[in-house]
Amino acid sequence: MISLGCAKNLVDAEIMLGSVLERGMQITSSAEDADVLVINTCAFIDSAKEESIDAILEAHQQRGLYKRANQRLIVSGCMSQRFSEELREQLPEVDAFIGLDQVRELGTIVERVLQKPRTPNAERRTSNADNSAFDVGHSVFDVSPLNFVTRRPTYIPDYDTPRFRLTPPHSAYLKIAEGCNHPCSFCVIPQMRGRHRSRTPESVLTEIRALVAEGVREINLISQDTTYYGMDLWEERAGPRQPVDSTRGLTLARLLREIEKIEGNFWIRLLYTHPAHWSDELIATIAECRHVARYIDIPLQHIDESMLRRMRRETSRAHIEDLIDKLRAGIPGVALRSTFIVGFPGEMESEFETLLGFIERTRFERLGVFKYSREEGSRAAKMPAQIPAEVKNERHRRAMTLQQKIAHQIAAAKIGTAQKLLVDQPLVARTEADAPDVDARVLLSEPAPVGEFIMRQIHGSRGYDLLA
Repeated sequence: MISLGCAKNLVDAEIMLGSVLERGMQITSSAEDADVLVINTCAFIDSAKEESIDAILEAHQQRGLYKRANQRLIVSGCMSQRFSEELREQLPEVDAFIGLDQVRELGTIVERVLQKPRTPNAERRTSNADNSAFDVGHSVFDVSPLNFVTRRPTYIPDYDTPRFRLTPPHSAYLKIAEGCNHPCSFCVIPQMRGRHRSRTPESVLTEIRALVAEGVREINLISQDTTYYGMDLWEERAGPRQPVDSTRGLTLARLLREIEKIEGNFWIRLLYTHPAHWSDELIATIAECRHVARYIDIPLQHIDESMLRRMRRETSRAHIEDLIDKLRAGIPGVALRSTFIVGFPGEMESEFETLLGFIERTRFERLGVFKYSREEGSRAAKMPAQIPAEVKNERHRRAMTLQQKIAHQIAAAKIGTAQKLLVDQPLVARTEADAPDVDARVLLSEPAPVGEFIMRQIHGSRGYDLLA
């Protein structure tokens, strides 16, 4: 399996591989040896779609090189969910497309695909697709690809869903909900992954206990909107401007209080929290829970008032600034991570300058910047005043140059402090302020036990990274 995209997609990949093992098959790290190859795709932005298409075509070309013409090629993930009908026409090399509702069923789908004969046709073809990645000649097989995709996903994993974890033994992702109810004008995730649906607390807690018993030291809670957890189960429907209060029903704060009762030495890290659903109760809960990392991932996307309205972010500038003040005051030592979009349709230079001023004042410990991607089917794709690529590139450069300066200053300020570290490799670790794969590292001068917590004195910095 080749899995692309975010951590949420990675969990889907782990479930698919668990389903394969459940059916008595084996997993190999060599594509050349495999009877079936799965490309788990991403379709979040244009570059992700291009990467997915390239991976599919390369996989097909490789099976021709190592003379495995009978090897089956299956495409899964967000791009398969969103474009399966179009892809069936444009990529006859693929044997089957599966959607997000079928991740638990990959094992049985593989069995069906393997029963389907593949008879190569002598014809060659060149696609008329807009994406130049399609414009390649390939052998065509005389059986059209199977399509298992359902339009509106409803699946959500449970604690006993078989998984073959692809992360290091000491770190895991745990999906507490699936889907999204937000109407952001730049995004099509609700169209692909359906409406928000939360797992039960019992399901989440049972899985956490099992992971801790296996020796996992870091559990990253993920969903499209982690702070909306449980609110879809309220008797009275929870809206974006309603107060988040555990007296009204299940909330993330209540879940964290239950996690706190689990014995063991581990971190819980919150990823993908939407600013609209934070509460004073949640801030106090994080501050009081020893297991919850002082790390908040809160994608804000912009700060200019008119931009937030056009993006349909359901939050105002005043709300965001007040929330940041509360987070910093209520959770001592918290590290804030955010992401912003530059080059959104109609973004004027003055609005971009407002964003730069906000970044400079707020001094996020971790920050990423995306160049706006025009997604077919989104409201923003139809908006006038689309921004030229060269302007997006220039604004991205300016924002990241500013953040680089801030991040280097924050790293240098850590010199001389003692930090609790989680060791990923003998000479590489991470602080509480660093999520796996996306944030900075701590480079160790002496080997340390992998998968364990250690205390070390920081004696230097190198760019974003610390030295200890």
